[in-house]
Amino acid sequence: MAKLQAKQLVVCVNNDGYPVSLEKRKIYVALPDADAEKHGLMRIIDESGDEYLYSKALFRSIALPESVRKAVLAAA
Repeated sequence: MAKLQAKQLVVCVNNDGYPVSLEKRKIYVALPDADAEKHGLMRIIDESGDEYLYSKALFRSIALPESVRKAVLAAA
């Protein structure tokens, strides 16, 4: 059985083609999705509050102090 991964925080660096769904420089929650990753995609909770697949090239992973990470995830 695959190891369950934690939610990841990413920042949007490019929203070309998705100006309504994604905001540049905004932090998003990326959900684990091994199948999507095989195709160069990430499952992101976007501005609508729903999960959608976007190209990994639109995002960069970020590391935050644990207390900040918890606060961001609680606010999402």
